Amino acid sequence: MLDDPLSLTFSALADPTRRALLALLSQGEATVNELAAPFDMRLPSISKHLKVLERAGLVEQSRHSQWRPRRLQAAPLAQAAGWLEHYRPFWEDSFDRMANYLDELNVTEKEKSHGRKA
Repeated sequence: MLDDPLSLTFSALADPTRRALLALLSQGEATVNELAAPFDMRLPSISKHLKVLERAGLVEQSRHSQWRPRRLQAAPLAQAAGWLEHYRPFWEDSFDRMANYLDELNVTEKEKSHGRKA
């Protein structure tokens, strides 16, 4: 696996369980047990997912006495969003072309249906 931050971020986001963990952490700090509760998974599996997220810089472990809650670190997400934003004009242009094509198909279908009724 590549070690550049963007690759680590996208690699971490590639797994739906890790995305779900980030969604939970977006609501605030949580312990591993709290994070594991919604999943049908053993704690070691959740811990492995959290380690991937920590390696990518998306999650940070804090320490409150004996508790070690995790919290979301949004900076890598902002970097990924910035990278994706560069491609927004391409998406928008593609969607505009598709909308125009669908409009043309719709007009053609209407013309055909009117032609058959006449």
